[in-house]
Amino acid sequence: MANIKELSKIPERLTGGHRLCAGCGASIAVRQILMGTTSPVVAGAATGCLEVATTIYPYTAWNVPFIHNAFENVAATISGAETAYRALKKKGKITKDIKFVAFGGDGGTYDIGLQSLSGALERGHNFVYVCYNNEAYENTGVQRSSATPKGASTTTAPAGKASYGKPQMRKDLTAIVAAHNIPYAAQGSISHWNDVVTKSQKAFAVKGPAFLNILSLCHRGWRYRQEDTVKVSKLAVETGYWPLIEIENGKWRFTYRPKERKPVVEFLKTQGRFKHLFKEGNKSVLDEIQKDIDNYWEYLEKLVRAT
Repeated sequence: MANIKELSKIPERLTGGHRLCAGCGASIAVRQILMGTTSPVVAGAATGCLEVATTIYPYTAWNVPFIHNAFENVAATISGAETAYRALKKKGKITKDIKFVAFGGDGGTYDIGLQSLSGALERGHNFVYVCYNNEAYENTGVQRSSATPKGASTTTAPAGKASYGKPQMRKDLTAIVAAHNIPYAAQGSISHWNDVVTKSQKAFAVKGPAFLNILSLCHRGWRYRQEDTVKVSKLAVETGYWPLIEIENGKWRFTYRPKERKPVVEFLKTQGRFKHLFKEGNKSVLDEIQKDIDNYWEYLEKLVRAT
């Protein structure tokens, strides 16, 4: 497990003074991830909240080399940088051990950048891809993505007389990535910092691609008080809404199990995006969401036993 005293010695690689919202989960996730290695790091970020708020010309909050990418191609760009590094190292022009990390929101990872990510994983580049997952296209107005959960109200899947919000379950991207047979993939939550940093250490240490899917809340899109980010993140874990898992060389395991999973309504009722579900007539949707979570945990239990 990560040692907090040792972590405190690592210089900040994402500084304060950026323009992300107070209470933004993305900046917390990035700082935790970048504690996963003491080696020099080259970072890339897809267009999104993280990029636009940390690199407003002529300023930058990054204390590492940083590449801004289009929405869809951060995995391809960081692949090219990693390939150039290997070529220069082979020629003896670089001797340092340099790590490469790509950051993308769920829109740029689950949807628009999935092709780029899949290609980079299949080719086997030595890099870490981090999805800072806030479950919608928050930067452009809270539109639904395939990471948006069932029942959530967004600007493109609004709740109203004709709809209870998004009708589909979120895509299981972690399992899709694991199916690429990469050395390491994991899910984390910013509320469990030691778990995230430990997984980041593992991700940076492997040879080949690694993937981290980090629940990184957005209080504006999720509609809760900005000071409650960590509290709501923890409820996501304790209710089983966001399982903390890792897949290491094909072996699935839980890195944390709640002693007794709380009802998912404890998580849902903290957020305005689910407020409509607690009105008369929508109890069946709440029951469906709970059943979906229970079924997914049974699925994970089978994977853990099978591997």
